[in-house]
Amino acid sequence: MPINIYVKDSGEKLEWLCDEYWDLPMQIDALENWLMNKGKNLEPSKYVADIGFDIRKEATGGGGVLNSESMAIMGKIGMDVYLSEYPSNE
Repeated sequence: MPINIYVKDSGEKLEWLCDEYWDLPMQIDALENWLMNKGKNLEPSKYVADIGFDIRKEATGGGGVLNSESMAIMGKIGMDVYLSEYPSNE
């Protein structure tokens, strides 16, 4: 499910990112790129970016960073981020 971007009230699907990638740092980068190129042009409303991810077994801390510019865009357009954790397929 990696990143499903949709209109909150209607469920209208706007974008699907990172189709087969469940790595959170990669997904955050993809979301930020989408926000900078497309998301910033959305009319203010209620949007959701639902990020489905799994835990990296080799992780020892750190991970994706959602920068302040991306958060400002999300605030301007009215986007919430849902973090949906799934078990690894391994």
